[in-house]
Amino acid sequence: MGGIVIAFQDYKPWLGIRHSAWVGWENFEYIFTYPDSKQVIVNTLIIAFFKIVAGMIVPFTFALLLNEIRLVIFKRSVQTLVYLPHFLSWVILGGILTDILSINNGLVNQFVSWLGFEQIPFLQDGSWFRFTVILSDIWKEFGFSTIIYLAALTAINPSLYEAAETDGAGRWKQTIHITIPSILPIAALVGTLALGNILNAGFDQIMNLYNPLVYNKGDIIDTFVYRQGILGSQFSFSTAFGLFKSVISMTLIVVFYRLAYKYANYRLF
Repeated sequence: MGGIVIAFQDYKPWLGIRHSAWVGWENFEYIFTYPDSKQVIVNTLIIAFFKIVAGMIVPFTFALLLNEIRLVIFKRSVQTLVYLPHFLSWVILGGILTDILSINNGLVNQFVSWLGFEQIPFLQDGSWFRFTVILSDIWKEFGFSTIIYLAALTAINPSLYEAAETDGAGRWKQTIHITIPSILPIAALVGTLALGNILNAGFDQIMNLYNPLVYNKGDIIDTFVYRQGILGSQFSFSTAFGLFKSVISMTLIVVFYRLAYKYANYRLF
């Protein structure tokens, strides 16, 4: 944490922290004047926002559908299959996606060509790259997120369903009037806490998938800091940008934690 002081210096590695010149807020002012900074922040917000929204809707819906399956063996098999991708690193998945989404020899584009359509530049066009990043992240994580909602479903009192069935309510009405209202507080809690990570768009995923062709729409704060700080040797500027992101993220987490405590009665201590 002591290295944070680099953000307030014109840091030179050969001078070290003790002898590098202090520049105050200059590096933070540079964040808002640097040509690429605005686009990087916009990219981060767009990608993170759609990841959060889709990352809530998909597991919520899937948990409801899975809950309706009565064949236990099939239900557990499906749950295991969708849960497995969570344990694969983005280094592995990045290589797999790069191969199957390749513009020339990728399996997906070969199938698209066979259908008579033009090949899709999943990892070469900025707009398609965002779509690919969001969709692949959902595919990887929705099985793990489903567990939260399945756990909430098990806590619903069975007598509610028995009473509803006695009154003539079918499965659809039971889902609408009992199941969904019972797990909405958990969904609200998950969503509220997730908003604290709005500036975390997934460094490891994007780092393993992107390339210079998609920097305009695929570069996020974390990858930008890496390229500027490690590859570009702009240590003070990248540290200031990283600190800026961390302060905003911490503030959002505190605010949304308070909202979760107020409206969902969620607390850690």
